[in-house]
Amino acid sequence: MELPKNLKNLYCHWQFHTEICPVEKTSKIFKDQRLFKKMTLFIDKRIQIWKKKIGGEKFPYTNDPILSQYRFCNIFREFDRQTIEFHTLLLPLREDFSLWLLNMFYCRLVARPETIESVGLLSFDKRVSKTLYKKLITSSRPRFGTPYVFPISAIQKSQTPTRELFITEYLPVVMKIVAKEIQTWDKISVCDGVERIIPIFGYNLYFLWTEVLIDVAYQFPQYLDLFKRFPVGPGSLPTLAKINPEREPSLLARDLSLLRVNTGITYEKRPLRLSAENWEGI
Repeated sequence: MELPKNLKNLYCHWQFHTEICPVEKTSKIFKDQRLFKKMTLFIDKRIQIWKKKIGGEKFPYTNDPILSQYRFCNIFREFDRQTIEFHTLLLPLREDFSLWLLNMFYCRLVARPETIESVGLLSFDKRVSKTLYKKLITSSRPRFGTPYVFPISAIQKSQTPTRELFITEYLPVVMKIVAKEIQTWDKISVCDGVERIIPIFGYNLYFLWTEVLIDVAYQFPQYLDLFKRFPVGPGSLPTLAKINPEREPSLLARDLSLLRVNTGITYEKRPLRLSAENWEGI
């Protein structure tokens, strides 16, 4: 299946997901070949469900007792509803990297499109920030989505100890500096990117920055390479340990991107590869 036109036009990184790469034998990476077969079956079933959803079929999309009952992310994060909403919203800002980055971080921190829609986008203008703060602090609850990527404890002893103050007072000050740093990169790994940003940013929001740098890679692939060493969240560690307990997880995620897995999806008639980011999510 060829990628839908709207997704082709929304992101700028697809060509890098179709480049020919060295292919590793699964036996070099997976200690248990049965596990590889189970994972590729899961990949195929999830993609088939996505195809049925965008094709307008009605729920349930599968007879699988697990996949029909529980929620799972798409194999490609770019297909997730919230990711599409945020990238569509910020598309007009793509020519101004600092402003785009400021608002992408803001979107991922809030993690609730309804809030963003009601209070508006951030600006480097202090007057706009003050107005947005008033809107944010008086907006209906819940204001924020899944909070795991933003531990509130990280900012409670700072000069901006609430999410609302952190968003409207701290982010506009620091994000121009962070953006300038990112614009010096040449297709580095997300792992290296996060490690460079944290000291500049001033707060150890490791997983939130991982989320945002993935978004940067989607729109500005000249800065980051999703096929290099990739940060691994705690939810992925048990599975990666089963795949190969002898390999450091962030490197194993990269190794997995060297496997040839047929996703059944093409871009300009070329098969889409699974990146290290995709494998970490799987």
